[in-house]
Amino acid sequence: MLVVGGGYVGMYAALHLQRGLRRGEAEVVVVDPEPYMTYQPFLPEAAAGSISPRHVVVPLRRTLAKCQVLTGEVVSITHAKRTAAVKTLATEEEGTGAVDVRYDELVLAPGSISRTLPVPGLADHGIGFKSVEEAIGLRNHVLEQLDIASSTRDPQVRDAALTFVFVGGGYAGVEALGELEDMARYAARYYHNLEPDDLKFILVEATGRILPEVGEDMGRYAVRELRGRNIDVRLQTRLESCENRVAVLSDGSRFPTRTLVWTAGVKPHPLLAATDLPLDERGRLTCTAQLQVDGAEHAWSAGDAAAVPDLTSDQPGATCAPNAQHAVRQAKVLGRNVLASLRGEALQEYRHKYAGSVASLGLHKGVAQVYGRKLKGYPAWFMHRAYHLSRVPTFNRKARVLSEWALAGLFKREIVSLGSLEHPRAEFELAAGTGRHPEAS
Repeated sequence: MLVVGGGYVGMYAALHLQRGLRRGEAEVVVVDPEPYMTYQPFLPEAAAGSISPRHVVVPLRRTLAKCQVLTGEVVSITHAKRTAAVKTLATEEEGTGAVDVRYDELVLAPGSISRTLPVPGLADHGIGFKSVEEAIGLRNHVLEQLDIASSTRDPQVRDAALTFVFVGGGYAGVEALGELEDMARYAARYYHNLEPDDLKFILVEATGRILPEVGEDMGRYAVRELRGRNIDVRLQTRLESCENRVAVLSDGSRFPTRTLVWTAGVKPHPLLAATDLPLDERGRLTCTAQLQVDGAEHAWSAGDAAAVPDLTSDQPGATCAPNAQHAVRQAKVLGRNVLASLRGEALQEYRHKYAGSVASLGLHKGVAQVYGRKLKGYPAWFMHRAYHLSRVPTFNRKARVLSEWALAGLFKREIVSLGSLEHPRAEFELAAGTGRHPEAS
């Protein structure tokens, strides 16, 4: 069996398979560019320093001890021949190009990537927020902007360094903004010439509401809460350009800024277009309620990459939302169905009524709508933490995250920027090339 992707669906499906397979019944190979699964709901807290970045990722080789984990990238799939072309670090070193991996059963779950638009300057200056590397890079970047603002004598440089623009009012954008705003304003008090109110945060959303998953009432509350914290929320507004580090909005506003975070949605992984499997109009795999790829035997999918019928919806043709709530549950059904298919047993249909949503707006602040009940403030924030603690994989990670939260309640926030980690050889190259070195620390 070949499992493409080590995210929610890929890891959980492989986990159910390794638990359910009998000795010698099948071999499971998991291919992913990274040797870990990222628990994305914890990325905002990792960016704010509430959780160590090591604890928002789950090592695949430890969790999937009975599977063969291959760190590499699947570049194309020919399901008619049951082959996948895979590139690994070894094939790059050897210069052999992609190698063909044969399979009998395929679980295709590469997830999604950031959906970008042809906004001038976005590719040059935009910062994503979908991986742990991006989250920690953004944290370092924000703290470095405070260093720049504190040390410059140029008011234009200072203003640009202290202006932070977030584009996208979904979960990723709002939670990242809420956590980083909390962290940055807290850090500002340790600079002799900065005040928390000197920082300017702007949220840009093209529609008329934010956090649509928590309902209209809680969405309006979230807007009031953010604006009450001196965050400029611009609804029905688009980013027109960010050339020369100037964010130009559709309402005519212009904001010189050194920080532009793009969280305006996701799109299916481009690997899907490099297969011979059927896709829908949005580029996702068309699937049945049993999580089989429609019309393709021995091919399975779920999560962001799959258009799975929502059997609990009253709307004809409705599909499940691309979120973690569905992905984790779909992976469990998918694993069971693959095993049932191998053994000639009946398949199970995926059916899950949407329970609701929770979102953090920063430390001790949140909104939630769960089973029709609406929560806000501290109760919603507590529910957000409790829910995601229960969902993060492995007892090891649960214990580490819980201990970090407990310690964070006793001690002050960490406000150290480790941006030099992104260029670890820079100091050595400088010393080797010029004989100079930074002042000893």
